[in-house]
Amino acid sequence: MLIRDATPDDWPAVWPFLRAIVAAGETYTLPRDLSEDAARAIWTAGAWFVAVDDDGTVLGTAKAGPNQLGPGAHVATASFMVDPARGRRGVGRALGEHVVAWATEQGFRSMQFNAVVETNTRALALWHALGFATVGVVPGAFHHPEHGYVGLTVMHRPLTG
Repeated sequence: MLIRDATPDDWPAVWPFLRAIVAAGETYTLPRDLSEDAARAIWTAGAWFVAVDDDGTVLGTAKAGPNQLGPGAHVATASFMVDPARGRRGVGRALGEHVVAWATEQGFRSMQFNAVVETNTRALALWHALGFATVGVVPGAFHHPEHGYVGLTVMHRPLTG
């Protein structure tokens, strides 16, 4: 598996699984009916990466950049999506490790995830395994289609000493 900077030519491979993940409404605080143009504008702003297999098939994607502007721009954030048809192959972990290394190389002092849905236990376990700590949970901040109102977990990891 190769993690590389994404190009506009990668979007047609990313859009189908991004659309399906967002439409499911289980893990992202994005409108379930998000248009392709809006999704592209959101996902491709800042640094954008794809994980591809040996034949170039896109397995997953990540985006990263500053969590806030101005005085908060030294803290990175990122979002990740793995094609559900290609999951459980270590794609999420590889993307996570890549983005943490990228953010460190870019000089960010730490990384913060603002909204990991508390029912997304696989993501929570992965981020904990990659050194992120739970800072807190905002109760009832996410309306899950199956579980109702659940919490959003805020996670943080230092990148520098």
